Amino acid sequence: MLTLLLGVQVVTTLFLVGLIWTIQSVSYPLFASVPASGAAAYHAEHMRRITPLVAPPMFLEVFCAGLLLLVYPGFLPWLGALLLLIIWMSTVFLQMPAHGELAEKFDPKVAQRLVQSNWLRTIAWTMRGVVAVAMFFRL
Repeated sequence: MLTLLLGVQVVTTLFLVGLIWTIQSVSYPLFASVPASGAAAYHAEHMRRITPLVAPPMFLEVFCAGLLLLVYPGFLPWLGALLLLIIWMSTVFLQMPAHGELAEKFDPKVAQRLVQSNWLRTIAWTMRGVVAVAMFFRL
């Protein structure tokens, strides 16, 4: 059962690592290239398309991390949970408010702030990917 749980965590986390790097290096920087007249529509379409890709694995990742705190001894599950907390705090307090502002009125400065603040999530998820792989191979 532990092998299955660790496998689900590795797949989910590595999917999210790839997704966050795509968002950080492709999606968010492209906001700056969209003409002002189409920026709000572009942002709305980005949110419509990205949310179903990111939300289910994020919740599955939380579920796996919580279970692993209970069944996997040692420091690594706690480090993974701390990184997940950083990711969620950044999402709730930095990225979601920026997306809210962009949804109301597109502002290139807010889009730039979104790119800059998202580095926290990108780095934390990358580190979490390393932790998840380490946990899987330490079984």
